[in-house]
Amino acid sequence: MKILIVEDEVRLADALREIMLDSRYLCDVVYTGTDGLDYAVNGNYDVAVLDVMLPGMDGFSVVQEMRRRGIQTPVLMLTARDDITDKITGLDRGADDYMTKPFEPGELLARIRALSRRKGEIVIEDLQFGDLRLVLTANDLWCRGRSVHLSFKEFEILKILMINSNILISKDSLIENVWGSDSDAEDNNVEAYISFLRKKFYYLNSNVGIVAVRKVGYRLEEKTDD
Repeated sequence: MKILIVEDEVRLADALREIMLDSRYLCDVVYTGTDGLDYAVNGNYDVAVLDVMLPGMDGFSVVQEMRRRGIQTPVLMLTARDDITDKITGLDRGADDYMTKPFEPGELLARIRALSRRKGEIVIEDLQFGDLRLVLTANDLWCRGRSVHLSFKEFEILKILMINSNILISKDSLIENVWGSDSDAEDNNVEAYISFLRKKFYYLNSNVGIVAVRKVGYRLEEKTDD
């Protein structure tokens, strides 16, 4: 599952990111309403967690504009104000649920799961690209009857590349989503794990490669006989 967090309190935004990563969800975090709208319109998210009081555009305006543009991503709104008028306004503008700060992480995750089901989420156990099949429940990578077990970071990197197989994923994005925004990981850490994955693709005799685009990022590519 991929979550968009729009929250201008940096410490809370970082805490929300950690909650999502601990649950093995992909997560993008932005700090203004205008950036939140841009990500919501151009990204593909299962749920957006949206603060009300934001610079640029407030949360009410963001969700209203999302709905006006036909973006149906479920939205959970967060606010420090326990005011029924705010809740009514948010729901009327197109939000799907509402939580007042402070909140319990367990309840937040439960509400996110409920919203993703409301969207019609299908529980996916495998990801496929080319002749590779990644088993999400076992961290195993299969190719035409052979398999290898992936380490946690190998698994997380490959999952991100498979889910976003049509776009380039930057090293910074991989570090943020796999190691965490407060880690000491650097580009060479990513390069090492990309190398590990390439060796496992070779061992499996896969027709899939990891392409590196200089100063941009990585993506998966199927090799052809041409």
